[in-house]
Amino acid sequence: MAAQQDQFRQIKTFIFDVDGVLTDGSVNLLATGERFRTVYIRDTYAIEQALKAGFRVGIVSSSNADGVRNWLMNMNVKDIFMGGPSDQKINAYLGYIARDGLNESETLYMGDDLPDYPILNRPDVLSTCPADAVDEIQAICRYVSPKSGGRGAVRDVIEQVMRAQDKWTL
Repeated sequence: MAAQQDQFRQIKTFIFDVDGVLTDGSVNLLATGERFRTVYIRDTYAIEQALKAGFRVGIVSSSNADGVRNWLMNMNVKDIFMGGPSDQKINAYLGYIARDGLNESETLYMGDDLPDYPILNRPDVLSTCPADAVDEIQAICRYVSPKSGGRGAVRDVIEQVMRAQDKWTL
């Protein structure tokens, strides 16, 4: 646990997948063909607190839903990389790291499924996943949240990092 706390103390940037991490992975389909997702308000609160505390928050997702993008932008998340083939998420991640000169050892990434594998398997990133991530992802992550995707996993990692850095306030 002490080693994990040391890793949490290093984090300056959070990067999250959307489906299965910020949502429970469900997509609701309307008769019009429109799709919508549900997010967990406690995860939203944690993202807002991380941004207020000066952490960077980025999104890397192959989905490209306007509702998700608008929700993120309303929270002032600036680094949003959405759309494109799921097997190219690694390119969006590497582009973000390079563009902003981010240090991977100060970066936490949370993903839940095989398209996240190339990012989560990088040696320097703090790889994390929700409790309901697929087995292959859980096997490579340094931290598996006890919370499920879309049900507090994002809040869990943000709160742990901020507590380790004495930045979580009541």
